[in-house]
Amino acid sequence: MSSVKRTFQVASLLAARAPLGVRAIAQQLQLPLGSTHRLLLDLESESVAERTPDGEWELSFRLLEIAGLQIERIQIPRLARPIVEKLAETTGETVHLSAPSGAETVCIDKAQTNFQLQLSTHIGSHGPMYCTGSGKALLAFMGADEAERAIAAQPFRAVTPHTIVSAAALRRELQRTRQRGYSLDHEEAVVGVHCVGVPIFNRFGGPVAAISVSGSSPKGAGIALDRLVDSLKEAASYVSRRLGYGGEAADAAPLPRQTPARRPARARRLETGDA
Repeated sequence: MSSVKRTFQVASLLAARAPLGVRAIAQQLQLPLGSTHRLLLDLESESVAERTPDGEWELSFRLLEIAGLQIERIQIPRLARPIVEKLAETTGETVHLSAPSGAETVCIDKAQTNFQLQLSTHIGSHGPMYCTGSGKALLAFMGADEAERAIAAQPFRAVTPHTIVSAAALRRELQRTRQRGYSLDHEEAVVGVHCVGVPIFNRFGGPVAAISVSGSSPKGAGIALDRLVDSLKEAASYVSRRLGYGGEAADAAPLPRQTPARRPARARRLETGDA
């Protein structure tokens, strides 16, 4: 029997019948006493199990933490779907909902209209963080250690002439992103595509997703960008509040009802891994 299977058996038994002593656990699972003790110590080292004052064993809240994070990942697309669709309609551009996956982002939802620039990103596709609006929105608001690990894992390959290709340049861009509260991607992942992204926070204040708008329209400073950022922040705040976040970014009002501003243009399709 593998150690992984034994570990799950111990955890399942503790979930059902804890607190239990090491000898009781070994007897009920028909495992060697020494092996059972080592498994418990391994679980303790990962904060999954802990000892009671009487010396018996029970599960800690670590598994609840892990389960909570997974539940959040499942909830986010459901909570954000109406907003993602509304943003696509009002902007006439492609809206991505992305989550961190190691040192990359993964697209967990997407909406686009039948006009303007069409991006062929699909749900489940992965992309690097260093050259995408969603990725930089996530990196900028991570904890320092987590962000540094992700930065160290970036390939820094020049995808376009505008791609950031060094960790130092990325850190400077992330500092600017934190200061203004949103990320920008000016043709860094795909030539002709500009992107704005903002993070979505969980109840602990950590970025668990990002929502971004990508299209051919330039995202330079001005009234149009301000309005787009306001819409994105309202959308992110709406989802963040429902994930239990109570920070300042969650104080925005509910999303306003807007009439889609349709602009006729021939749709084009571009291949890209993320936006």
